[in-house]
Amino acid sequence: MSIDGFGVMARKVGMTQLFDSKGRLCPLTVLVVEPNVVVRFNKEGNTVRLQVGFEELAERKVSKPLLGHYKKSGISPRRFLKEFVFESEKQWQPGQTLSVSDFEEGEKVDVIGITKGKGFQGVIRKHGFAGQPASHGSKTHRRNGAIGERSFPGRVFKNQGMPGHMGRKRVTIQNLDLFKILPEDNALLVTGSIPGARGDVVIVRKAIKGQASNNK
Repeated sequence: MSIDGFGVMARKVGMTQLFDSKGRLCPLTVLVVEPNVVVRFNKEGNTVRLQVGFEELAERKVSKPLLGHYKKSGISPRRFLKEFVFESEKQWQPGQTLSVSDFEEGEKVDVIGITKGKGFQGVIRKHGFAGQPASHGSKTHRRNGAIGERSFPGRVFKNQGMPGHMGRKRVTIQNLDLFKILPEDNALLVTGSIPGARGDVVIVRKAIKGQASNNK
């Protein structure tokens, strides 16, 4: 069983910049954490399974099995549903709200999101190939060239760079600094950039690798 770490879902609003205590200008990503509601809670020893819902949704837009899942916990339907598995001694109840107050300024966080989609791209943009000659009769300027082998090994190697779909992949950025918490705006300011376009939903969790286990 994988341990995810405690986290919440948030929307990427945009970027800004602030000076830190040493006078350095830090690029920051603004994440708005609308109320995350606990849908289910299960605990086995110190291992917690916390199922969280994000953004209210009309009942007519939810399937009947999923609607029954929410009603069993006495919660209105949510657009997004995510389960976090982590170790903790705390107890949660269905309907309880998670917010930015569950994080601490200065701690490390991981941000998980879907990168921007780039569509179908060639090998120069997708893999950084140099291309072929632009003159002397060449007619394949931006192609990847021959990919086959001779009689030995007589096949195309795995992971050969080829044209194809680029972007729209799940990416985790680890050990970002939680620069500032704005409780009045339900916002987190995280150092650096994160995957996804403005308005995308991302997962913010306490970093698994970057800090002591008692902060998980």
